[in-house]
Amino acid sequence: MGWTVAIGIDTHRDTHVAVALDRLGGGLGSRGVTADAQGYLSLWQWAKELGEPVFAIEGAGSYGAGLARFLVAAGACVFECERPRRADRRAGKSDLIDATLAAGRLLAGTPLARLRGGGVREDLRLLLLERRGAVQARSAALNQLQAVVVTAPEALRSRLRGLSGHQLARSARALRVRPDESATSARVLQRLARRAQQLTRELDELDRELEAIVAELAPDLLEECGVGPVCAAQLVVSSGDPTRMTSEASFAALAGTSPVEASSGLHQRHRLNRGGDRQLNRALHVIALNRVRWHTETASYHQKLLASGKTPREARRCVKRMLARYFHRRLLANPALNLTP
Repeated sequence: MGWTVAIGIDTHRDTHVAVALDRLGGGLGSRGVTADAQGYLSLWQWAKELGEPVFAIEGAGSYGAGLARFLVAAGACVFECERPRRADRRAGKSDLIDATLAAGRLLAGTPLARLRGGGVREDLRLLLLERRGAVQARSAALNQLQAVVVTAPEALRSRLRGLSGHQLARSARALRVRPDESATSARVLQRLARRAQQLTRELDELDRELEAIVAELAPDLLEECGVGPVCAAQLVVSSGDPTRMTSEASFAALAGTSPVEASSGLHQRHRLNRGGDRQLNRALHVIALNRVRWHTETASYHQKLLASGKTPREARRCVKRMLARYFHRRLLANPALNLTP
């Protein structure tokens, strides 16, 4: 290895704490810096004075995102580090202890992930984050709209009975209050309907932005059966640079589609994997549902699994595992993704 100093960093909103260890685990010092450009520069200069540094950052995707971007731009080798496990905290907890544990993982050779990458991927991540919030808000508005209709006076309820979803929103927004109806109930229905329709317009705009970015970065994903702009964007964001994954099995573990042994005695079975990136798992789930219905090869594989005695749920999990293998190869073969910062 080319590095001579392992530096673990425990990140927080306003400050970061770094601990430096030599190749034999000896302490070289520690440093606390502010979470801003001046603090990042101070940390980098301190690390370079100690030798050739490699960094393990806890919280590289949250509080440590700014520091991680700075170090990558400076040419440093940076790894993501998960927070310490419960067993590692038996000696207590402090910022110095957590930073020391992060540096120790580098010395121990613990497999650590490289950064997922910024640039266009970060744009996609932010759009997906905004979209999830808009979807939840729209669902809440539509649910509230339906609940108000259920308890509204009969005169109003009779005009909206049998409607749901966007059809109900359109009719509720166009309500005109009659003399025998509750003006307050009508105004509440109108405002909820306007909110739901506004969120729908925002979602349409977000989907167009996502499609434009994915169409430029990975157009081959959009050509796949069952893959829309949202699922394609999630595949790109969750995988990061596909070369981070040493094998398709590691990608399946990231997606939470790798089977977990749950056998006992003569009963051999696997259970649901509840780990991994649940947004990536959801994207593969949506793709699986579409491909089982519309993709000939996937549908044949699904029917074969059912004929072998698997339950529909178990068969669907097998399809998702197969798709994880397939899309890992597709992502790895896309040079634009490998070169994206």
